[in-house]
Amino acid sequence: MTDLYPQIEPYETGMLDVGEGNLIYWEACGTPDGKPALVVHGGPGFGFTPEHRRYFDPERYQVILFDQRGCGQSKPPASDPETDMQQNTTDHLLADIEHLREHLGINRWLLFGGSWGATLSLAYAEAYPQRVSEIVLSGVTTTRPTEIEWLYHGLARFFPEAWERFREGVDAEDDELIAAYARQMADPDPEVRRRTADAWCAWEDTVISEELNGTANFFSGLPRDKKHSFVRIAAHYFAHRAWLEDGILLRNADRLAGIPGVLIHGRFDLAAPLGTAWELNRQWPDSELTVVEDSGHTGSDTMTRLKRDALDSFAGSRPYR
Repeated sequence: MTDLYPQIEPYETGMLDVGEGNLIYWEACGTPDGKPALVVHGGPGFGFTPEHRRYFDPERYQVILFDQRGCGQSKPPASDPETDMQQNTTDHLLADIEHLREHLGINRWLLFGGSWGATLSLAYAEAYPQRVSEIVLSGVTTTRPTEIEWLYHGLARFFPEAWERFREGVDAEDDELIAAYARQMADPDPEVRRRTADAWCAWEDTVISEELNGTANFFSGLPRDKKHSFVRIAAHYFAHRAWLEDGILLRNADRLAGIPGVLIHGRFDLAAPLGTAWELNRQWPDSELTVVEDSGHTGSDTMTRLKRDALDSFAGSRPYR
């Protein structure tokens, strides 16, 4: 991470009441008079990390970070089986982002996201294009059924033994695997939840296991509460196909007209193959796609530098207040 800016601390934090008993943790970093930018973290259900702050020039950006419902420091945590997941959908997250923008008095902001964060950024930008100045995405996904099917079934052709263990993590038919994981993560028995989360994370680790820059046992090594929140939310979203009509984000890409975008994608991304970023770039004329030859889904030094450079290039562009 040597190509990033030095670590900074937030100058303001808060818990935003978004209704239905949900409190969203947010923080602001950099300069209050800088260009507003929103970090949209991945997962779904992973939460942001302090490293996200370091991509932005703190002298030129007002950086807003938030934890999506149920994860990170937001309340209530999805790791608690009593937490109502019916109040955690893509539409809820989009409404939360708008609520946060209004709460902070921001007119337009740049969106910075990766993986699931790319899907959520695109969904927000297509719903509220007048509120988005630019978009920088990596590990591009749109969470279509084919993308979910690839991640949790198609990759079995490369890792049959690991997928067999993943399938054995729940008692269900193949086409009900993800829904079964979601159900078991709400089981009142903590041992059932532990085994279920461990099986899911073992598969996630397998998916990135061949990446040159990956971290061994990254998902399996997460703290227990964070692991449980991540698995419960991810399974919940993917079991419902993120409540997105099949292919809607690509079909509605014309709504992004006039919004400059940078798409940065690893050539060897097994979790989210390059084809989705390629399709989006073709549907969004104002976007620029860069394929990173030494990267998979977890990134590389080259990808880190490209993301920082993209944000630097937008730091002084376009009126935004």
